[in-house]
Amino acid sequence: MTTTHETTQLLRSSSGSIVVRSSAKRAAGAVFVLWAVASLSFFSIRAIPGDPVDAILGGADSNATAQTRQLTVEQYQLDRPLAIQYLNYLGRLLHGDLGQSYQLKIPVWEVISSHLVSTLTLAAAALSLAWVFALVVAIWSARGGRVAAAISSSLEIVSSAVPHFWLGTLLIVLFSVQLRWLPATSGSTGPTGLVLPVLTLAIPLAGFLGQVMRESMSDAMQSPFSLSARARGESEVGVSMRHAIRHAALPGIGLSGWAFGSLISGAVVVETIYSRPGLGRSLLQAVLARDVPVVLGITLVVALAYIVVTLLTDVVDRVVDPRLRAP
Repeated sequence: MTTTHETTQLLRSSSGSIVVRSSAKRAAGAVFVLWAVASLSFFSIRAIPGDPVDAILGGADSNATAQTRQLTVEQYQLDRPLAIQYLNYLGRLLHGDLGQSYQLKIPVWEVISSHLVSTLTLAAAALSLAWVFALVVAIWSARGGRVAAAISSSLEIVSSAVPHFWLGTLLIVLFSVQLRWLPATSGSTGPTGLVLPVLTLAIPLAGFLGQVMRESMSDAMQSPFSLSARARGESEVGVSMRHAIRHAALPGIGLSGWAFGSLISGAVVVETIYSRPGLGRSLLQAVLARDVPVVLGITLVVALAYIVVTLLTDVVDRVVDPRLRAP
């Protein structure tokens, strides 16, 4: 007959094997996503009209001689079939080589490393602020009755529909031109230069997060565990902060991986509006200049960051919701 100790050991072993299999599936999925992103980016950038030799030599007006163009073709192996170029590209990626920028003539890793912290700081700050906005609105809506719920719903719909470029322009006019509280650009202005870009990214995202979190918060406030807490004499503040808020946060945690990817893509617009150095602005400049190695390198790094954040949100999900830890 199986003892309690043996049963516990079996459960732990089963849980451990499930975790290992789940981790292996996530790792395989991450590798597949990176390969898909690398492949799609490679063929998409190659499909853009124009001669890559012109991009390498500084544009169509570079007046390069025929000999210089031929040497460039041979140096970058542009005379080889596209399939061979693709396989060589994948081989370099496996060795961590992202190539050299056509325009800057420096390794792509240097271009990325010089702007990575700036963009990640912007995205992390915007995600944190969006969470604060969404939680405050969700709690206020759940405790404020129908009027608060109607106002919250309207604010969420409006904020989630606001384009980044329009919101950024509005914030510059209001806080930089009219009130003169904050700088209009954030190239070298310190922490104050981060405020408007963060607000521009956070407000639309807060609308999306707030919609799902407000509904979850409202359901949690009417759930049996909340009714039981009230019966034990807990106040409405205690019920919302100690019990309901955890359940309200679950859908927001699940969306955070997608939200981070959305913030990185939004950084292309925001960093351009505020003249802020970052991966988004560098990506736009590289696309316009047809700087293929930089475009591919930044795309891969952004995809990797998205995968890492998605895995982290999954871990946080399991910490917040014990039901996901069950074998």
